[in-house]
Amino acid sequence: FFLLNAEKCGACGPGFASPLDAMKGKCPREEIVYVPCIYRNTGRKKPDFLATVDVNPKSPHYCQVIHRLAMPNLGDELHHSGWNACSSCFGDATKKRNRLILPSLISSRIYVVDVGTDLRAPRLFKVVNPEDVFWKCNLGYPHTSHCLGSGEIMISTLGDPAGSGKGGFILLDGETFEIKGNWEKGDKVPPMGYDFWYQPRHNVLISTEWGIPKCLGYGFDPNDLKKGRYGRRLNVWDWTTHTYVQAIDVGEDAAPLEIRFLHNPDAAEGFVGCTISSAIHRFYKTERGDWAAEKVIQVPSKKVEGWLLPEMPGFITDILISLDDRFLYFSNWLHGDIRQYDISNTRQPKLVGQVFVGGSIAKGGPVTVCGDEELQSQPDPFFIKGKRVPGGPQMIQLSLDGKRLYVTTSLYSAWDRQFYPELPRDGSVMLQLDVDTEQGGLTVNRSFLVDFGKEPDGPCLAHEIRYPGGDCTSDIWV
Repeated sequence: FFLLNAEKCGACGPGFASPLDAMKGKCPREEIVYVPCIYRNTGRKKPDFLATVDVNPKSPHYCQVIHRLAMPNLGDELHHSGWNACSSCFGDATKKRNRLILPSLISSRIYVVDVGTDLRAPRLFKVVNPEDVFWKCNLGYPHTSHCLGSGEIMISTLGDPAGSGKGGFILLDGETFEIKGNWEKGDKVPPMGYDFWYQPRHNVLISTEWGIPKCLGYGFDPNDLKKGRYGRRLNVWDWTTHTYVQAIDVGEDAAPLEIRFLHNPDAAEGFVGCTISSAIHRFYKTERGDWAAEKVIQVPSKKVEGWLLPEMPGFITDILISLDDRFLYFSNWLHGDIRQYDISNTRQPKLVGQVFVGGSIAKGGPVTVCGDEELQSQPDPFFIKGKRVPGGPQMIQLSLDGKRLYVTTSLYSAWDRQFYPELPRDGSVMLQLDVDTEQGGLTVNRSFLVDFGKEPDGPCLAHEIRYPGGDCTSDIWV
């Protein structure tokens, strides 16, 4: 499997020497994936759990949850995850990718899971209590976890312990997983936080902003718009000094979420998906040495009746880039489509693949589309294996070879409950799309469905997808 292959290379650490090694290496295809599953806001008093899902078509357990690691607490809201070590530690043979870091978005607890002892049956290794996060860092609502080349682990946060906005970073020791303190230094911090990516060759870290935790924590209130409660900036940090040096404005209430540098560590550019404005911005280093952004994709809103607002944005909630930096993928959670763009010319992405797998504008639903710049008619409801898929496409993960795109349909339990009331009731799903890596193009794999509505403890909300050997959205090359 991936871990074994990585360790066969002699004096190498975890992961791969380069993105193209990861993509075109001798690794077998992914056989299992890890998916956090959430019970918060479903009405079921059950703890969230980490699901191990069999994705090997030759396995008798294909498309089944083969293991569940329940957390010891209720109401955590597991969300994103990261590794204790990744390709940023490739040169260090003492490091192993054997712990999965699971921050809890609402409780601010951080779980460390042992996946090294048994890949198919993870076990809990350590719990970092929220009080430690609060007292040692004056931060809360942890989100993205990345390992650093130093072996440390860094986790971004949305706010402070009281739920006000504050963009900061928790630093964990890579061996003991004790909190070392804050990564950021100096008095200046951004007003909000969310995701981040770093690139040491350009001495930069860039973070994004979702919104103020105590405002978005209970759902989406349109009255919060135009009041500075949702993010609008990309925040640039000096990687060496850990100081906040620049803000790039991408528009009021844009809510820039997932940010991805190109994988090539020499590249000084990448893309960020803005949720509420439904735009993709390219960010890049200028000739002056600072950073700038330009909008390169705009998903038009649809004029609608029977919905929260008179116009429905696409709601870009997740983006990723293939390891060869050729294709950009993103999901429109509300419109219901997943898109593939050729980014050979990063300033002019070209749409080459699109498929609808759910969403709010399907025919026969409560929403009527009155004006649409893109579609001639509302898409058909999406059925697979006789099941109508609830919700819309949300988290995505691409296989290392770029040929399979996995999709889950839950965004965040409070927003799931609001935008797709059937999701907490019926549970989310995981789908898989086949990718044409030559010309571009997406097709649904009709034999693949993981139905989290059939869980033993009742339907749950499945979120982010991780492979044991690393993937497009967790590995950083330095």
